[in-house]
Amino acid sequence: MTSISISSQKPKLSFWQLWNMSFGFLGIQFGFALQNANVSRIFETLGAAQDELPILWLAAPVTGLLVQPIIGYYSDRTWHKRWGRRRPFFALGAILATIALFMMPNSTALWMAVIMLWLMDASINISMEPFRAFVGDMLPDEQRTSGFAMQSFFIGLGAVIASALPYVLTNWFGISNVAPEGGIPQSVRWSFYLGGLAYFSSVMWTVLRSHEYPPDDLQKLKEENANRSVLSGLVESFKGIAEMPKTMVQLAFVQFFSWFALFSLWIYTTSAVTSHIYHTTDTTSTAYNEGADWVGVCFAIYNGIAAVIAFILPVIASRTSRKITHMLALFCGSLGLLSIYFIQDPNLLLVSMIGVGIAWASIVAMPYAMLSSSLPPARMGYFMGVFNFFIVIPQIVAAGILGFLLKSFFDNTTIYALIIGGVSMFIAALLCTIVDDREVK
Repeated sequence: MTSISISSQKPKLSFWQLWNMSFGFLGIQFGFALQNANVSRIFETLGAAQDELPILWLAAPVTGLLVQPIIGYYSDRTWHKRWGRRRPFFALGAILATIALFMMPNSTALWMAVIMLWLMDASINISMEPFRAFVGDMLPDEQRTSGFAMQSFFIGLGAVIASALPYVLTNWFGISNVAPEGGIPQSVRWSFYLGGLAYFSSVMWTVLRSHEYPPDDLQKLKEENANRSVLSGLVESFKGIAEMPKTMVQLAFVQFFSWFALFSLWIYTTSAVTSHIYHTTDTTSTAYNEGADWVGVCFAIYNGIAAVIAFILPVIASRTSRKITHMLALFCGSLGLLSIYFIQDPNLLLVSMIGVGIAWASIVAMPYAMLSSSLPPARMGYFMGVFNFFIVIPQIVAAGILGFLLKSFFDNTTIYALIIGGVSMFIAALLCTIVDDREVK
């Protein structure tokens, strides 16, 4: 396989340059946060059974499995003198995701909501995957931890606002959070509309306010583009697992158990909290919708914690190591998930979310900082896409087994899905000890 190198001279960027190149993640996380906090609620409202939720959520990991490595492969081989290498994909994803965010809350049947989830997740992935490679492209190795931490900050900030939107719209602006059977509340609808606007505007800020380094050999890039086909590109995208560097293989195991836990959290928190703490499964009841809104607040809290912790992680890493920092953060996340089982006062869920937030801040920063140090610069986007297999594969596994486990062994008591997630994150923390991080300080 041939590859195109990028400019090797990478000066350190200023704070505001880091800000501009990461700002688009604010909008990307608006999309993900609205999806994570509200899609199970929409599915249940439209008639989905609790043990069906993981299969219905299968759209998210499958689209990631298909889209991310392909986008990574082609973004490595794209260059436009004005728009650069990664930014055309940022813009395309933003346009498609905005359309999906406007359409999702207008679903009138379960099958429509599932299709919208496929479209929304695929579109978000088109924007998101090149953002990871963007940091590797633009920053010297010693600044990459700070670069990914800045992304983590915007991930947290965007998710705080988006997750809390239904609660805020109901309690501050009087927009109804209940609807007749089969109807989606107005508070959820308006949250998705506002999210679409935020997604498009923030991603386009990065597109218009950032620059990219050109490939060292533009002629070589043109020749490769002339000789490639869609089929060869697809095949090449999925060959990368056999070519992964040692550190990437080790991090893959950590990622598997981390994201299995996160998928459990996103699918089942609404159901677990409304049934275990609010003691209802009636989606038309006031108690259910109050509980679902409170889940949004809880998600906002853990993302707010993540936004703050994002700036502390590099300090901890500089005094210990990146893998130790990640291990400690995952232990905190495990304790946060496990503690939910023992809670009956909804306010105490906010304490559990502190641990989850610490883990989330590290999950979206530290593995990528460690990985980028072990990758060849010319194939950064490609391998970042391949690495995301180990985000989506555990989600596919979770979609395949969580519903079965709950139905077969736990009488569809969904709080146990969060217990399983807590155990999975504990295993991920232990696996950090095997990572060989080529850290440059």
